[in-house]
This record gives sequence, C-alpha cells and structure tokens, in this order.
Amino acid sequence: MASPGVPSYAEIAHSQTNGVSNDDMTYSKNDNEDGDVFKLVGRAIHEHPKGKPYATAISEQPVTFQRQPYIPQPNDPLLDSGTARATLAPSVQSPHGTTEGDWARKHQHYTVVQQHAEYWDPDHDGIIWPSDTYRGIRDWGWSIPLSLLATFIINFNLSYPTVPGFLPDPWFRIWIDRLWKDKHGSDSMSYDNEGRFRPQNFEDFFAKYDRGQKGGLDIWDLGRALKGQRMVFDFFGWSAAFFEWLATYLLLWPEDGVMRKEDVRRVFDGSIFQKKADEYAEQQKAKKGRAYASRAIP
Repeated sequence: MASPGVPSYAEIAHSQTNGVSNDDMTYSKNDNEDGDVFKLVGRAIHEHPKGKPYATAISEQPVTFQRQPYIPQPNDPLLDSGTARATLAPSVQSPHGTTEGDWARKHQHYTVVQQHAEYWDPDHDGIIWPSDTYRGIRDWGWSIPLSLLATFIINFNLSYPTVPGFLPDPWFRIWIDRLWKDKHGSDSMSYDNEGRFRPQNFEDFFAKYDRGQKGGLDIWDLGRALKGQRMVFDFFGWSAAFFEWLATYLLLWPEDGVMRKEDVRRVFDGSIFQKKADEYAEQQKAKKGRAYASRAIP
C-alpha cells in the first residue's frame, strides 16, 4: 500500500500509459525521478507488459523475453490464477476444470494429483498395484513390452515415497492418499507439494514454450520445455519429467504433432485416461466388425 500522499503503483502505471494526472500532476521519468514510488516501479512502466506496474522481461536478460509467463487480463474467465486448486484443474479455456461427464463434481473428494491416479485404481481401494498399472496402460493399446516397461518405471520409482511406513513395499504398490509425496522437480510445477493444481504454472508452461501460439506443444517445443524447466543436479526430476512427457505424447499421439493444451490439462486431472481407453476399445470393436464383415462376403 502506498504511503499517504504518494501514488500507488497502479496510479503511476495508469498515468504513464494513459496520460492521466494524479492530483494535478503527471508522473514521468523526468519530473518524478526523486519519487520513492517511481524509483521502485521505474522502467517497468515503459516496458513489458504494457499498462502494468511491473516488468516480466528486461532487455539485459534475453531469456526473459524468450519465455514470457502468462499475464492475467482484466476479463479473463480464470480467476485468481496464482491460487492453487485442491480439486479442480482449471485453465483459461476451462475455468471450471473438466465438466465433461460431470468429472469435477464427482471428484471433489480427491485432490487433483489423486484424480490423476484414480484411473489405475479400478477397485477404489486407494492402492495401485503393478497389475493395475499394467492393465490401465494396456487398455490404451500399448504393446506388452512397452506396458511392462512403463509399469516398472512407474511403480518402482513412485512406490516407496507413498508407503505408510519406513520399509519399502515388496510388491511396489502405490498409496493414492500419499501420492503428494511423489512430487518432483524439473517439471511444469503445475502440482504443488500437497497435490493441488496451480493454474498459473500451467498457463506459464504453455505461454513460455508454445512457439507460434499453436494452442499446444509440438516435439520441438517439448524439447525446449524439458531443457528450460531443469533444476540444477536434479537428475531424478530430469528423467522423471522426460518419461512423463514421453508417455503423455504417446498417449495423445496427435495427428498434426501438436499436443493440445486442453488435452494436456486433462492428463493432469486424469479425466482423459478412461476416454483414451474407451476410444481404443471402440477402435478394436470396429476393426473386428470390419474383419467379420469381410469374411462374410462371399
């Protein structure tokens, strides 16, 4: 809050961008050099983003221009993007999270990271066995070797942090109610350390790495993202992020090579997993129907 008689950041930004005077005085670089508030705001008023009393990029550090964050606008439907959501995974395009199939309402008892894993818990006992992981992946149509490899990577690496004790689980099971303990670095940071969803971080990820504003990420964008999000010496995070995004790309397998932002968002809340399994089942059913029809033709 500004001191009495001293204009706020917003008032200074407004006067600089719109030429409006505050208390019969227009503040500028020249006539307000000694003003405490202007010293704090400074050049930010004149640079990026326009009309904001802060800067998200400076010319001295080009990477800040190359990777611009998401900047909320006055009429954006996504409210309080910087506040993590416990049960919703919203975006600018879907400010209420996933509404298809009444997903958001039906999953209010789960955090977003728990929703992400629910697909692999068909009996809803809160425990994901390796057999559950394998079954869920195979239902997407992945090959047996690839499904076995993915199951090993997932359960071997994610089991121990969720174990409700000190000894490793010999069956490499994953406990969903402790899944927040599997949070790692060097990713999009869209989950917080308690399993909530961070809309700002999710939007930042696409704002920074979606070259050309395609509405999604292609393989080259993803490569830049993996490199750009790396944290120093975070070898586990580097490899985990690589395999997670590789699995996401294989799951979505976009025809034009671009993973759509909304499809990725639905990976975070898990709502797309059963949809992909159902799509594969329909494809197999249709294939069998065509095969039967071709045999029936004399």
